Amino acid sequence: MNLNRGRMLTSMPGPSVIPDRVLSAMHTSMPNIYEGALLETSMSILDELPSIVRTSGHAFMAISNGHGAWEMALTNTLSRGDTVLVLESGRFAVGWCEQAKVLGAQVEVLNAPERGPIDPDAVEERLRADKNHTINAILAVQVDTASGVWNDIAAISRAIKAAGHPALFMADCIASIGCVEYLMDEWDVDVTVGGSQKGLMVPPGLGMVWANDRAMAAHKRADMRTPYWDWTARMSKEGHYKRYCGTSPVQHIYAMRAALDMIAEEGLEAIWQRHEVFANAVRSAIEAWSAPGGLEFNILDPAHRSNSTTTVLSGSIDAPRLCDICENQAGLILGVGLGILADSSFRIGHMGHMNPPMLLGTLATVEAALQAMDAPMGASGAAAAASVIADALKA
Repeated sequence: MNLNRGRMLTSMPGPSVIPDRVLSAMHTSMPNIYEGALLETSMSILDELPSIVRTSGHAFMAISNGHGAWEMALTNTLSRGDTVLVLESGRFAVGWCEQAKVLGAQVEVLNAPERGPIDPDAVEERLRADKNHTINAILAVQVDTASGVWNDIAAISRAIKAAGHPALFMADCIASIGCVEYLMDEWDVDVTVGGSQKGLMVPPGLGMVWANDRAMAAHKRADMRTPYWDWTARMSKEGHYKRYCGTSPVQHIYAMRAALDMIAEEGLEAIWQRHEVFANAVRSAIEAWSAPGGLEFNILDPAHRSNSTTTVLSGSIDAPRLCDICENQAGLILGVGLGILADSSFRIGHMGHMNPPMLLGTLATVEAALQAMDAPMGASGAAAAASVIADALKA
């Protein structure tokens, strides 16, 4: 039976649900792109973006997805032949690594333990061994949406410091900005990469990079620079037009302004706390559902499971069929498994514009689909999640 006749609910780890307020802000006619209100709005965003990642550094915004932001970060700070140490903990660090290779960098990969986070001690050991400081940059992902891991960026930064290594430290925070705590300056991160379509609640199409003074100094000698991504051109005093290397992303600018207003009204600390509650509710549901041959967490260490997305291994359960039932018969879009987990996992996004009815509806629908499939299941995950929400509401 097909019960899917209401509004579709997206519970995948990006693109996340777009608030009506953000959608309404996009519904406007084309303005003057050379002067006036659009420029003022755009500059207000660029002035405000550093506070989102807690930095006093520079913010750059481009018409792109997160992969474009990766390229902006690399081309503006590195030269061909530079060595990059990639801290792998899932699919997306590998993607960034492959991009660096194509751009002309020498790449070394340090793998995290299977189903676990980056090991700061292993990072320190590798950097201490690099006595001639041949490594120019270190790349890590705070939250990998394929594996569902949360990496301790602060601990990795401390490891780099303990090794006395001068390499630039770059963090991909595409799936964590606006979801989990991130303190760029306090944690001594040189370059941060973000995207609009997850915790920032804006449709895909804006890539962001934040750079501190060390990164800007590296930029002056970087020879990977290309016309589209070049920070120097984007900071030109010749006109706002060059901020985007051409025509501005008009609707996205209006959307981002509305989203930043919403973030400011709630407060980042409150947003981080809300995401922690929702993540705990999801984790409680999965623990309740777990049964022999059934569901289990991909990430083994509870302390390193992300507060923005959860990857669930499906055991003997047909994960693609579960996602199909949820979407086509019940109106719930889950995240499919990626890479080597494509047929053996699904993902639940709990990020951005979300409240208890949306989260509990997601979990109850997954539970109903599991029951419809006669899947092995322990207790009620929906009930377990409701208890977590109840405790938060009491508080």
